[in-house]
Amino acid sequence: MKSLRSATLDGFDAKEVSVEVSLTRGLPNISLVGMASTSVKEAVERIKSALLSNDFKFPPKRVTINLSPSELSKNGSHFDLPIALLIALYDLESDISDWFVFGELGLNGSIKESADIYPLILSLANQNKLQKVIVPQSAVEKLSKIPNITIYGFESLVDVVHAFKENSFIPTHVNNDLNYLHVDIHDTKYYYIEEYVTDFIDVKGQEVAKRAALIAATGFHNILLEGSPGCGKSMIAQRLRYILPPMCLEELLEKVKIEVLSGNEPGFKPLRPFVSPHHSATQASIFGGGSKKARIGEVGLAHLGELFFDELPHFTKNVLEALREPMQDNVIRISRVNNKIEYKSDFLFVGAMNPCPCGNLLDPNKECRCSDLEVQRYRNRLSDPFLDRIDLHVKMQTVSFDDSSSLSSKQMHQKVIEAFVFAKDRGQKVLNANLLEEDIERFCILDQDAVESLKIAIDRFNLSFRSIVSIKKVARTIADLDNSKNITQKHLLEALSYRRRDK
Repeated sequence: MKSLRSATLDGFDAKEVSVEVSLTRGLPNISLVGMASTSVKEAVERIKSALLSNDFKFPPKRVTINLSPSELSKNGSHFDLPIALLIALYDLESDISDWFVFGELGLNGSIKESADIYPLILSLANQNKLQKVIVPQSAVEKLSKIPNITIYGFESLVDVVHAFKENSFIPTHVNNDLNYLHVDIHDTKYYYIEEYVTDFIDVKGQEVAKRAALIAATGFHNILLEGSPGCGKSMIAQRLRYILPPMCLEELLEKVKIEVLSGNEPGFKPLRPFVSPHHSATQASIFGGGSKKARIGEVGLAHLGELFFDELPHFTKNVLEALREPMQDNVIRISRVNNKIEYKSDFLFVGAMNPCPCGNLLDPNKECRCSDLEVQRYRNRLSDPFLDRIDLHVKMQTVSFDDSSSLSSKQMHQKVIEAFVFAKDRGQKVLNANLLEEDIERFCILDQDAVESLKIAIDRFNLSFRSIVSIKKVARTIADLDNSKNITQKHLLEALSYRRRDK
């Protein structure tokens, strides 16, 4: 018996699979066992054609192919190459069981790329289970950006068989440097681009909202924009993604993995994702799911980027309440009869809403047509536990003819990068919104005046523990924008101005 190593996706992570082949006496036949899906079982005919069309003698024996562990469901056409190699190299005396192999076979023996290869190899590399891997040549360029693995790219089955028989493996080298702007912090590169498809310079007035957007981008704080129709809520939300913090290589690879899993062409540009589902979208499409094979939803696609809910109160109550978990824990858990899936969902949430059903409640120049009961019902669609998970609550200003432009996206982005470097230099590993309790005690140090102001605010506004933590995190971000080591009274008071008000 001979074996090679491969993998299959179990939810959104890779699980290692041992591909085993045994040749025994009996009528010539091929049997495939190990909970293989239809896409894997179809490999038998492709493998026969690939071997016979390249003058390999098919063994006149009973061939049994086992995919282990047997209780794990196997999917994907990338098992073609390891199975074919085991049959072609069955008489080879050397041990080949430490090789990972991925590739779909054409009928002529050519090796093709499949959609699952990138997320599989990235996941295995992140688990430190993979050092050297054989892949299709066409997949080498994007796989080469994954660190700490050695890649061997091949065009055909014949080339791989020859390499094994002659023990002549030459790693495929490509230029995997990312030619983007970056900052170096503690020997780690954080990449960004100065590309502003939509620019904050187009947003006239709304200085309070733009300041809050700058704070939200810097610390990855959830933000809710409330104002009359046409005041610029969506404009600010759409421009926010272009001023988000730089990304390290691991984050960039994680973003590419999600793009591949969602069926999109992967791109290594360090631009964080922007996802904006419509309020009529189903809960399954927003959070992902599936009865047999789990599919990633809009919340998962927003991982490491921005999730924008326009017309927030019009989303169903089930969706809004289900959103509380990823907003708090940065993970999504999907439970089905056949499987239970967990995947990361660390996103910046941006919500936009009108103050009332007609939208005119905050506009001094227009008359609100809603009754008090209608306004109350409209606002009651958002529960207190949901709103408590939003750090910045902003009421938009009234639009005026005299409004003018102020900061551009480039200027705001530079402020975000400077604050990002300042936070990293003090040894902080995560953005301020994701600080844990012990991190808050270490990094969110208030001076004496700020402590006194916080005590007064707790008594006067009856702040909950979650609200206190949120205010400290926001104040830490404001202090970072000022390059201040400690949180001063000025920083704390500004953070308090963005707290949620009952009315």
